Amino acid sequence: MGATDAFPEGAAPVGATPGQPGGLLDVLGVAAVMLDADGRITLWSPQAEQLFGWSAKEALGRPAAQLLVGPEHFDLVLGLFSQVMAGGESWAGVFPVQHKDGSTRLVEFRNMRLLDERGESYALGIATDQAVLRRVERDLALSVRLVAQSPIGLAVLDTALRFVMVNPALERINDLPADQHIGRDVQEALSFLDTGTIVSQMREVLDTGTPLLDQFTFGRTASDPHADRAWSVSYYRLEDAHGRVLGLATSVVDVTEQHRAATEAARARRRLAVIADASATVGTTLDVDQTAHELADVIVPELADLAAVDVLDAVLDGRRPTSLSRGGPARFRALAVATAYSTEAVRAADPTGQIASYEADRLITRCVTEARPVRIPHVGPDDLPHIAPDQQGAALLGKAGLHSYLAVPLIARGEVLGALSLYRVRNPEPFDEDDAVLAVELAARAAVCIDNARSYQSERRTALTLQRHLMNHRPPQPTAMEIAYRYQPAQAASEVGGDWFDAIPVTGDKTALVVGDVMGSGINAAATMGQLRTTTRALADLDLDPAEVLRHLDHIAGGLDPAFATCLYAVYDPHRALCRIAVAGHLPPIVVRPDRPPELLDLPTGAPLGVGGVPFEQTTLPLRDGDLLVLYTDGLIETRDQPIDVRLDILLELLAEPERDLEGLCDRLLAALRDEHDHDDVALLIARVHALGD
Repeated sequence: MGATDAFPEGAAPVGATPGQPGGLLDVLGVAAVMLDADGRITLWSPQAEQLFGWSAKEALGRPAAQLLVGPEHFDLVLGLFSQVMAGGESWAGVFPVQHKDGSTRLVEFRNMRLLDERGESYALGIATDQAVLRRVERDLALSVRLVAQSPIGLAVLDTALRFVMVNPALERINDLPADQHIGRDVQEALSFLDTGTIVSQMREVLDTGTPLLDQFTFGRTASDPHADRAWSVSYYRLEDAHGRVLGLATSVVDVTEQHRAATEAARARRRLAVIADASATVGTTLDVDQTAHELADVIVPELADLAAVDVLDAVLDGRRPTSLSRGGPARFRALAVATAYSTEAVRAADPTGQIASYEADRLITRCVTEARPVRIPHVGPDDLPHIAPDQQGAALLGKAGLHSYLAVPLIARGEVLGALSLYRVRNPEPFDEDDAVLAVELAARAAVCIDNARSYQSERRTALTLQRHLMNHRPPQPTAMEIAYRYQPAQAASEVGGDWFDAIPVTGDKTALVVGDVMGSGINAAATMGQLRTTTRALADLDLDPAEVLRHLDHIAGGLDPAFATCLYAVYDPHRALCRIAVAGHLPPIVVRPDRPPELLDLPTGAPLGVGGVPFEQTTLPLRDGDLLVLYTDGLIETRDQPIDVRLDILLELLAEPERDLEGLCDRLLAALRDEHDHDDVALLIARVHALGD
């Protein structure tokens, strides 16, 4: 600091150029009056005129006592005057003075004797209105006490942004004593803060006069360099009574706790949003791989920079992972990996679909065998080999800057299915207990979805296997008739297994055409379908009328589970060119004749099989050479967003387009009417009639 650094603007050491005066004397209105040895007024300042009401012309030369003092105080004033003039002692006190307007006011005096070069004595009186003086004293005392005792940090800086005053609270907040503030500028005293921003804000207030309120700043004090603190700072420009800029006042409040509470509240809101997002986006399909990807995508980037989902291989094979034991290895299959940004660290995770066996010293193995989270807040070089799959992976993670790791088990219905691994690289915060709680919550939700998907996929495989086994017989091409057919299982595992079709040779060159739909799904529906299909083939050998066949099937269906099914049974006789048809609650067939629009047959609907006691009717339909008979289940036309009448009209329009190849027609109908996500089976049977001998 230079020799003048400690002086605020407007003050200077002896010999320096005078600065601008302060305004306090103007506020006090200090008056000066000089009396000669006889008590006559020889000097009268303009402030005296303001204080006493008499002009200089009126006052000069007159005895002061007669002009300013009431008769009752005359003797006292003369005595005090004689005392000052004789002894040379000053006198100070409050005295009632008579104003020109006749009023009396209390004035505080400071009186002293002066000598000129000739040795003659004069009395100098300095005076101010006692009420004004007391008000200033009270304001000053109040300000001093408020500043000193305020829990808010307060400081005054000059226009060069040097500290002129700091209160004890600011000393504590800045962890810096007053003598290390006073005379120093902001950059010198507060080097532990972002002083560039602070100085810029202070300059703005000095230039504009507009206060800046509640400006947040963050930093670490010298005594606690490892803890972040937060302050709310306000700046005000200081001016005197004439508008001259004196400097800057600042107030500082330590809001670290409030900031931490607000940060935690925001963090809690974000975590609730993650949980809500997971509830809406994880488990949208009954697909294990898709569910794993949805979980990883929810985790990144809110909770981790890199997330990996690995499931025990036994789980995906349909076996329960009962062989897990502490101290033993675990065999995983990687299902999903997600990253917040492009990074080499992703190469350290197992590629999706890969199967790997890890020994007990791997953290992911410990996570699933102990069925609890494993958290490494601060990853060191010795931890990397227990996190990465191999030495190359450990090197990649180390190079990427992995500093925190968390693995949580995927547990559903009390069984460990796999693990969720989380990595932090760019996110500077280590995983804490709250992170582990959130990860466990997300993993638990996803684990149930994965377990459901696994169960559904297992049931789907079983139902499809049963369905294919029951329908592995390829119907022969019947006499005087060409047939094509398709069966598509539902995409949802729980809805596979209810539909069937058949073409059965009957004595006399006749052919029985059957299509049916069990009301239900899954393995039980497939089993019921198999029994009804077998029974139908047995009844067809008896050459019964279609209505009689349905009556027998209705009786048998009543003892099955599920008990209800729709069915259409038709028998075509090529010698008579007639087709007899009976329906048990099924959709009507469509006849397509050459050069005529397709026709949806209006047949007696009948009740579904299994209702019992309801008679069935049959209809005889002539069929000529080239006619098509189209039989189908509701899975072909029913959707959740269109009425069935609209869908039937679409089917009729599709059949109106010429198509000689029945296989191609089957494919075209399925492509136009089916969606890959349809939740119902579909059976389709198309028969073209040929004249005998064709």
